[in-house]
Amino acid sequence: MAGHSKWANIKFRKAAQDAKRGKAFSKLIKEITVAARLGGGDADANPRLRSAMDKALAANMTRDTITRAVKRGSGDSGSSDFTEIKYEGYGPGGIAVLVEVATDNRNRAVGEVRHAFAKHHGNLGTDGSVAYLFARVGLLVFTGGDEDKIMEIAIGAGAEDVDSDGEIISVITAENNFLTVESEFKQHNMAADFAEIIYQPQTQIEVRGDVAAQVNKLIQAIEQIDDVQNVFTNAIFTDDNE
Repeated sequence: MAGHSKWANIKFRKAAQDAKRGKAFSKLIKEITVAARLGGGDADANPRLRSAMDKALAANMTRDTITRAVKRGSGDSGSSDFTEIKYEGYGPGGIAVLVEVATDNRNRAVGEVRHAFAKHHGNLGTDGSVAYLFARVGLLVFTGGDEDKIMEIAIGAGAEDVDSDGEIISVITAENNFLTVESEFKQHNMAADFAEIIYQPQTQIEVRGDVAAQVNKLIQAIEQIDDVQNVFTNAIFTDDNE
């Protein structure tokens, strides 16, 4: 899993930046709604919904707002207006980009995503063009803590892998085992700093210099689109001195 901790660190920083945006609540509500629609309104049986609810609570969203979003998604208070779509494309240096969108207007969403790719040296691909390069997994990130203890709990709970770069410890789980592993850590009073179901790149491409700057601008442009929920890439940003 060489390079994985670097990628997890980038994703962790991204999550912290997203929380500062004024539209963070809107994205969280969309994610809760879509998760409930796809997997049902029982958070104990729907790891994606549990993850979305935990993020919303961490962002100080009220439980009433969360409950309304769950009911909306599960059909208890009318059907959900949001449709989940995944867009796939390529960026500078041939890196793969996977974009998760929750939208009530497909034409608007695809137009804005395509424009962002075209403006920043990328191109929107067809369905399946890059999705095979990613795997759907659970990711728990701990910044600090007892590495041996984290590994012991993770392995005991059935996690697939544990990786550490000395500062950040990443625990990878199968998607259907994510809640079990997360719950085991909570029982030991060890809550992860970041815990989500994500798309993990199976192969990675190093980018540096001008290409890295272009990739960063592309990702930022896509993330700024209101309908975009998450952006995943197999790019690894490498320092020119390495």
